[in-house]
Amino acid sequence: MSESNPQIVTSAEIRARIDTTKPHSARFWNYFVGGKDNYEVDREIGDHIKEIFPGLVDVAVTSRHFLGRVVRHLAGEQGIRQFLDIGTGLPTADNTHEVAQRVAPDARIVYVDNDPIVLTHANALLTSTAEGKTAYLDANLYHPDSVLNAAESTLDFSQPIALMILNTLGHVADYDQARSLVDQLMAGLPSGSYLVISDSTATSEGMIAASNAYNASGAVPYYVRSTEEIAGFFEGLDLVEPGVVQVTRWRPDGAASEVAVDAYCGVARRP
Repeated sequence: MSESNPQIVTSAEIRARIDTTKPHSARFWNYFVGGKDNYEVDREIGDHIKEIFPGLVDVAVTSRHFLGRVVRHLAGEQGIRQFLDIGTGLPTADNTHEVAQRVAPDARIVYVDNDPIVLTHANALLTSTAEGKTAYLDANLYHPDSVLNAAESTLDFSQPIALMILNTLGHVADYDQARSLVDQLMAGLPSGSYLVISDSTATSEGMIAASNAYNASGAVPYYVRSTEEIAGFFEGLDLVEPGVVQVTRWRPDGAASEVAVDAYCGVARRP
C-alpha cells in the first residue's frame, strides 16, 4: 500500500459539518451510556426510544463491556499489539487504546471515523503510553483502501492487526455492500489478524420497533440484521469460541451482565 496521511480539517470546517437539528448516532449512543456529549435532539429521541424499548440501554452498556473484554483477550491472550478501530464513536471510559495499553503498553491503535463530533474529541483518543502510539483518521468506511493506506503510517502491516467494527455496520443499508466492505478491509490485513464485529440485531419486536423509530427521526438510519447475517461477516475466517453470540455471552467475566440483549458479536482470525 502506498503511504497516505489523514486529511487535515480546520475547526471551522468541523463546526460547519455538525448538525444539531437532527439526532446523531454517536451522540445518541453517548447519551445511552451516560455521557455528556449530546444535544437535546439526541436526548429527545433517546427518551422516546426508551419508552418503546428500554432494552436498548442494556444493548449500549453491554456492548461497551464487550469492547473491553475482547481487547483484553486479544492483547493479553493472543498477543495482538495493533488495533484498527473503525466507527470509533465518542470517547468515554475504557476506550480501545486505554484497555489495550493497560495490557500491552507498546500497543498501537488507529481510530477511524468521519463524524465531525468525534473529530472534535480526537485529542482525547490520541493519548498514549510512551511505548505505544495512537492516531485518529478522519476517514470513511466506504473507502476501505483509503483507510488502510492512511493507517499504514501508524500500523505495521507485516504484523497481525485486530480490525474492530462495533455498532457501525448497521449504518450500511445493503447487506452485500457491508459484507464487501468488511472483506476488502480484511483482505488488506496479514495472516493472523482478527476481525471483531458487534451490532444490534432484529431478534425482538422491541428492537425492531426501536430501530424503526430511530430511522424515522431524521438521523442516518441504522438497520438491525439477523444473527445469520452477523455470522456471514465471518465467512472464510476462523471463529474464536464461543462463536457468534449475544455480546453478554462472549467470554463473560465477573463484571459482565448475564442479561439477554438484542446485540450479537463475533471474533475471528484470518488464517
